[in-house]
Amino acid sequence: MGKLRPSGGYRDLRSFQAATIIYDGTCWFCEKFLDSRSRTCDQMVQAARSGRQNIAEGSRASATSSQTELRLTNVARSSLEELLLDYEDYLRHRHLRQWKADDPEALKVRGLWREDRSDQSDRTDQQRYAVYAPWLDHENPAIRANAMVCLINQANTLLDRQIEALEAQFIGEGGYSEQLAAARLARRTADRSDPSDQTDQTDRRKPEAPLCPACGKPMALRTARKGTKAGQQFWGCSAYPDCKGLVGI
Repeated sequence: MGKLRPSGGYRDLRSFQAATIIYDGTCWFCEKFLDSRSRTCDQMVQAARSGRQNIAEGSRASATSSQTELRLTNVARSSLEELLLDYEDYLRHRHLRQWKADDPEALKVRGLWREDRSDQSDRTDQQRYAVYAPWLDHENPAIRANAMVCLINQANTLLDRQIEALEAQFIGEGGYSEQLAAARLARRTADRSDPSDQTDQTDRRKPEAPLCPACGKPMALRTARKGTKAGQQFWGCSAYPDCKGLVGI
């Protein structure tokens, strides 16, 4: 069984760095262009904050649970998607032009992150924000809002890749708590198969996880997510993806 994994390196995550710029820019956008007493103002700031904070909290949780890290990262992604819609609504409701993906302005803002990619880890939050300041501190709210749309789309792309990697990690090995659960299941399976076990025969008839026919490790009950058998349950090897043993139910 594995040990606690290193955790908490969220400040080096590009998704967290982007979310920090988005949070700061949103606070100042709302302060300048929205009524501080409005519900929209409060919701935008909270969505931006949720995106940033949940990335950090998920990173801290990775030491003990891959499932918790994955869940919190998904919350961050959903919060930024909500914020994206708020900026698009701001532009649409005021009949302001939203940049297209191939507009020169949009290409310039999106290109800033790629240009500074090699130096991002050495910059402070203030230095990263300063790169975007000509757009995020502009007197024209349309320019600010469009720049934020570009940044949020970039952050969401980073989070999509991060979530995909976390899903693979969770399926493959899990975190400390998932490994504990797998070890407990293996121990219970071994105890039930011990002929010296004097457990009541009624208990022995209860369904239990089979051993993988390919590698001999305990199997886990799973549900097919897609394909012709979507929604159906099956036994899958707990060592997946190293072992792809399957047993039907």
